[in-house]
Amino acid sequence: MEFLSGLFNSIQNWLLPGLEDEFGELTSKQEEFVRAVELINPLEFIDRYDWKGVGRKPSDRLCLLKAFIAKPIHRFTQTSMLIDAVNNSPVFRRLCGWESRNEIPSEATFSRAFSLFSETELPQRIHEAMVSKNIGRKLFGHKSTDSTSVKGREKACRKNTKKIKMKGKRGRPKKDIIVEKVPRRLELQPKRALECNLSDLPYGCDWGVKKNSKGKTYKWRGYKLHLDCVDGDIPVSAIVTSASVHDSQVAIPLSQMSEDRIVNLYDLMDAAYDAPEIHSYSKDHNRIPIIDHNPRKGVKKQMCPAKAIRYNERSGAERVNSELKDNYALESLRVRGQKKVTCQIMFAVIALTAKKIFNLLPQTV
Repeated sequence: MEFLSGLFNSIQNWLLPGLEDEFGELTSKQEEFVRAVELINPLEFIDRYDWKGVGRKPSDRLCLLKAFIAKPIHRFTQTSMLIDAVNNSPVFRRLCGWESRNEIPSEATFSRAFSLFSETELPQRIHEAMVSKNIGRKLFGHKSTDSTSVKGREKACRKNTKKIKMKGKRGRPKKDIIVEKVPRRLELQPKRALECNLSDLPYGCDWGVKKNSKGKTYKWRGYKLHLDCVDGDIPVSAIVTSASVHDSQVAIPLSQMSEDRIVNLYDLMDAAYDAPEIHSYSKDHNRIPIIDHNPRKGVKKQMCPAKAIRYNERSGAERVNSELKDNYALESLRVRGQKKVTCQIMFAVIALTAKKIFNLLPQTV
């Protein structure tokens, strides 16, 4: 945290006052954008997109990356809104790296750059580096897991996983025939690596059903964002899947992703994650699972008072989901396709993560 503290002091005492002397007073959103860019340090990730001397020289990808980081911070739902803001605000334009309007590329160039960033999973790599570098060595008490709906603007399509066709005759098998039981996904996940578990999840746009915090069921078409958040409401890992994927199917891959980045003591989850495999995985990795009991048409078991108090910390994941939708334009996606949807969601997660990491400093400095 010493590096983070020094960076924050440098931004507050030198960078922001210097920018205000040159541009005038900055808005709160512009200050948040400056802090996010300084924390991310886009130069570390933009080298692979440099011009190789073949074909026409593309627009500066560094400026475009900064613009896409600013897009969710300013709640721009469309690229055209982002371009208009860059054209009309000299301060915003120069913060992104363009000195004049003539340097601002067209909307088609923005679209090609966004497609390139989504194909190479650039925001995912940025988020992983942010978490590992700034809070990777810090011990957290609680890690909360939750998911939220993400509405899509495309038709529902087939999932990327194929159904296993069973050979043989239909109907009940004979008594002397032993039918091999196909293991469930949850049974296989603890024995497999993260990459294998991620490749097994469905990612196509489809229909999902979920109960909200008030217990009401609602249906949507699109995707589902799964998040692991630690104390301070900091998202440390995220996975975007089909809307129909059950929350429990992503709990173990999320844990595998998070344990490579941070250290925590308690895993907090709601009743959707109440499965023996998830309990066992958490215990086998030296963590204590606190998961709400799912009665499944039986009698609901109540938590002991000590666990109930810790379970209340799980509301942090719900606050993160709400803030992403209310303040970072997660509720109004305009792109199509899982890769582009994931890219736009992760830019919003990056912006929120930078904000939450800096919020830790008053408590630690």
